[in-house]
Amino acid sequence: MLLEIIQDIERETLLNLATEERFLANGVSWQQYEAIMVRLQDNSSIRVTYLDGVLEILSPSRRHEGTKKRIATLLEVYFEETDTEYFPLGSTTFRRQEKKGGTEPDESYCIGVEKEFPDLAVEIVFTSGGTDKLAVYQRLSVTEVWFWENEQFQVYRLRKDGYEAITRSELLANLDLNLLAEYVRHPHQLQAVKAFRQHILEDR
Repeated sequence: MLLEIIQDIERETLLNLATEERFLANGVSWQQYEAIMVRLQDNSSIRVTYLDGVLEILSPSRRHEGTKKRIATLLEVYFEETDTEYFPLGSTTFRRQEKKGGTEPDESYCIGVEKEFPDLAVEIVFTSGGTDKLAVYQRLSVTEVWFWENEQFQVYRLRKDGYEAITRSELLANLDLNLLAEYVRHPHQLQAVKAFRQHILEDR
């Protein structure tokens, strides 16, 4: 049954890039989850999240993918111009069987040194519903999670008792998130990258 649904989602991804498709299933075992990940290992356009037996399969829209790429490009400009050592991990699958959780962020990075799990995960949110991503990331011990939602960033920092909403990144304390958001919203990618780079150079 799950494989039939995955095949339907894969076909829909090829036919319709304008809208997102989301599927949720309960009572999925870890073994089934791993089998699905093997089935989808060559399909980078589908995101899979698993939490306590709940499986979410998301087929992102073209807008979703374009936004994720724009954020990644701007962040990497920031890393380069501020001499911040970084390791881009993209949408790598991160999972912990003992914690019964796994996911594939839209973008992710290790900062400073490469680690098993990223320091920063970025999620693009255009549709409501789905699994509790913060609960999954807590089980993976991801330091910061950024959600791009309603044309702005919402930032969460992992504390002892869970995630806390914060107004500025603590990982990238000198990064102006409002400025970054302004250039994510900019209608022209090339102009946005050039202008953002210039702001960084002027502030050094």
